[in-house]
Amino acid sequence: MLNYIWGCMILTGIAVAAATGRMQDVTNAAIESAKDAVMLCVTMLGVMSMWTGLMRIAERAGLVDIMSEKMTPLLNPLFPDIPRGHKALKHISTNFIANILGLGWAATPAGIKAMEELQKLNPRKDTASKSMCMFMIINMSSLQLVTMNILAYRSQYNSANPSEIIGPGLIATLISTIAGIAVGKFCEKGAGR
Repeated sequence: MLNYIWGCMILTGIAVAAATGRMQDVTNAAIESAKDAVMLCVTMLGVMSMWTGLMRIAERAGLVDIMSEKMTPLLNPLFPDIPRGHKALKHISTNFIANILGLGWAATPAGIKAMEELQKLNPRKDTASKSMCMFMIINMSSLQLVTMNILAYRSQYNSANPSEIIGPGLIATLISTIAGIAVGKFCEKGAGR
C-alpha cells in the first residue's frame, strides 16, 4: 500500500511540475538528491564499518559477555519466562548493548538470534510469547546513549555541533523505553499467560 501512496505522490508532483512549467526544477532536484544519497551512503558505510568492527572486537575480547552478565539483574524481571543462563538472554543483551550504543545495524543479527531462541522456548508456536513481545517492545523503543545514525547525518550536512543531539536523544529514547515496558507489563497482566 505504501508503494502506491509514494508512487501517487511522485506522479502528482511530476504532473504539477509539468502543468506549472517547472520540470527543470524536478530534474535538478532528482539529480541533486541522487548525489546526496550516494554521499550519505558513503558516510554511513564508514560509520557502520567502524562501529560494527568495534562491536566484533568487543565480542572477541569478552566485553559483550561481561556486559551481558552485568545486565542479567535487569533482564530477569523483564523476561521471567526465560531460564537463567539461556542463550536467548545473551542474544537479547547483545542486541540491547548494540542499540544502546546506537548501532542498530549491529543489533539486528543478535535480535534475530534472540527471537529464534525465544521461539524454541515458546509453548505456542503460532503465537508470540510474553518474552517475545517484551523483547520487541524494548528493541523498537531503542534506548540509545549515542545516536550514531543522527550524528552521521548531521555531520554529513555540516551541522555546527553534530553531537548536541545526544542529550535530547537519550531523554527521548529513555522515555519511550520506560513507556513501552510499562505498557508491555500492563498488557501481560491483561493477557494472563
